[in-house]
Amino acid sequence: MVDYVSMIPGMTALGAMFGAFFAASIAISIILYVYFAFAWMTIGKKMNYKYPWLAWIPFAQFAMIYQLGGLHWAWVFVWLLPVLGWIAGFVLLIIGFWKIFKARKYPAWLSLLCIGGAIPAVGFIFPLAFYVVLGLVAWKDR
Repeated sequence: MVDYVSMIPGMTALGAMFGAFFAASIAISIILYVYFAFAWMTIGKKMNYKYPWLAWIPFAQFAMIYQLGGLHWAWVFVWLLPVLGWIAGFVLLIIGFWKIFKARKYPAWLSLLCIGGAIPAVGFIFPLAFYVVLGLVAWKDR
């Protein structure tokens, strides 16, 4: 039996590199998800939300954010509409963030940090800043 992969120099190293990158991406995604869920669960508890555990359910956490922001929970179904629904859902999330940050006595404009991710070259800084702000809103009372 001929091992064709070993005949190409560096192919096994390249595969190992892609595997390590994939594993690191999964690990970072899980860590960020747990952080996001804990932060929203804490915010829900501090704002006396009846079901703060909804922060752990991916689709339901949008409904929770909408309700905390004073919007109706049914707006979550707009996410089922391709493209225009996703844009509308994202705008509604920003409105919800705005109202939540204001209620927690933080500058409401900080909710606009999640829009900055669309800026080329420096866009990765804005989501990281939003995660920091979200942690402050969740765990630091003003």
